[in-house]
Amino acid sequence: MEDGHIFIGGRDINHIPLKVLRENIGYVPQDNFLFSTTIKNNIEFFKPIYSDRQIEQAAKMAGIYDEIMSFPEGFDTVVGERGVTLSGGQKQRVSIARAIVKDPAILILDDSLSAVDTKTEQKILENLKNVLKGRTGIVISHRVSVVRYCDHIIFMDEGRIIERGTHEELMRLKGAYYNLYRSQIEQVEDNLLLQARG
Repeated sequence: MEDGHIFIGGRDINHIPLKVLRENIGYVPQDNFLFSTTIKNNIEFFKPIYSDRQIEQAAKMAGIYDEIMSFPEGFDTVVGERGVTLSGGQKQRVSIARAIVKDPAILILDDSLSAVDTKTEQKILENLKNVLKGRTGIVISHRVSVVRYCDHIIFMDEGRIIERGTHEELMRLKGAYYNLYRSQIEQVEDNLLLQARG
């Protein structure tokens, strides 16, 4: 970004037709919208241009394939209005699969792992490393565990950038990012301790 301009691959997005820009971006919001139709239709977004193999691979990368296959109807399971028959984490992962199957040049995850547990989150993040090779990924999250492996982290507070760098650089600063990381780690440790006593 320079002086209010955003560049993708060295090109100012103001000079890229909006249709082309939209075709090359996969976006997964925190609040996902699923249609009252099959999981397959929700992943392919009513564009029957993807093979079953592509849809299945996207579901695997999103960490939802095994759960889909456990449903009696598999990918033909109807999810109900707004995906009411799925958990929050399952809805998020179906939406991630929808973005992945599109094979976008840019993948934007807007707090889209907030409803998954830590183990599933790590599996998805590991898969996304492969998905994002040679692409641009923008990950928005309040959880340090989600962003810590990003090439560049921008820490914002009330709409302003207050720190930027890699995870290691920000930890060395011992500023706001460091404090958030410590607080989240302590919370995880406290939860594990409570479970062990439980």
